[in-house]
Amino acid sequence: MKYYIIAGEASGDLHGANLMKALYKEDASAEIRFWGGDLMEAVGGTLVKHYRELAFMGFAEVILNLKTILNNIKICKADIEQFQPDVIIFIDYPGFNMRIAKWAKQKGIKTHYYIAPQIWAWKENRIKAVKRDFDKLFVILPFEKEFFEIKHHFPVDFVGHPLIDAIHNRTRSQEASFRNNNNLDDKPIIALLPGSRKQEIAKMLSLMLSVVEDFNEYQFVIAGAPSQDYHFYEQFLTNKNVKFIANQTYDLLSIATAALVTSGTATLETALFKVPEVVCYKGSWASYQIAKRIITLKYISLVNLIMDEEVVTELIQDKCTKTNLKTELSKLLEPAYRKALLEKYDALELKLGGIGASDKTAKLILKDLN
Repeated sequence: MKYYIIAGEASGDLHGANLMKALYKEDASAEIRFWGGDLMEAVGGTLVKHYRELAFMGFAEVILNLKTILNNIKICKADIEQFQPDVIIFIDYPGFNMRIAKWAKQKGIKTHYYIAPQIWAWKENRIKAVKRDFDKLFVILPFEKEFFEIKHHFPVDFVGHPLIDAIHNRTRSQEASFRNNNNLDDKPIIALLPGSRKQEIAKMLSLMLSVVEDFNEYQFVIAGAPSQDYHFYEQFLTNKNVKFIANQTYDLLSIATAALVTSGTATLETALFKVPEVVCYKGSWASYQIAKRIITLKYISLVNLIMDEEVVTELIQDKCTKTNLKTELSKLLEPAYRKALLEKYDALELKLGGIGASDKTAKLILKDLN
């Protein structure tokens, strides 16, 4: 079979890579062409475009780069027509993927969506396009099955969350060698996960680093995003108590005592590594004003959304200040607070359905195609 996969972000690259491994295992003759990143490229197949060229954040930036985005859509359609896949597998990245899906469906190409668009968060009216343009939907959050099937009468497959696979299958490094290789001392670690795009990293990392002097008994370690190089982070490495590591976020989380995390997939990754965290986010005034008018969710972190309660503290926009960060980080270091939080993390993992999301999805894709 010929598979065309489109992933437009770092998290999509991770899940795309694991899905590709499962597809190759299920289909020995699989031909895969994809938009993704280094992890997918390492598995095999042919990389068409790297997600670094696709990452535009916020309403304003999308408008400013509209010409580039439209050109990428044109390139993608032409490449699909030339490849003639048996199925296109879309991974998250809805703004781009739903445009391609509409076109592909009209061309008679099978369309499968893995990690469905979060229309339960905003743009719920997109359900019409989802029902029209997708043959199969594979959802990874337990409440999504009810949302699509009960509320919108659209059958979907709940496959579990692929992050559990990614964490379970990773190659583990020894703590001592990890510390030595990255020039880390023996102090307990507070991990900083400021996002993956330059604009959000610059804004959030500056704020996260403002509390360093208040926690001298800890060392702060920045988790570098795979989409950025070291030179971008150099401007933030002015304090000897702040270190930097690149492309080793899971190893970092495996030994971290606490974490400050920009909202997104990283909030769930941190919880699955059982690291107490504070979730923080601060966008531009204009983007925030628009977002709060169209997003009606109670929470922004996946941890809280899945549990339907405030398990981890969220500091959003005006609440995201140095004073509040210091207060909430101090709580994470208190034994009783940590114990209660870790018990909630255990319940969260049970809700997510265990390991095997990638294998389940690959089998379901093959079953549909056959």
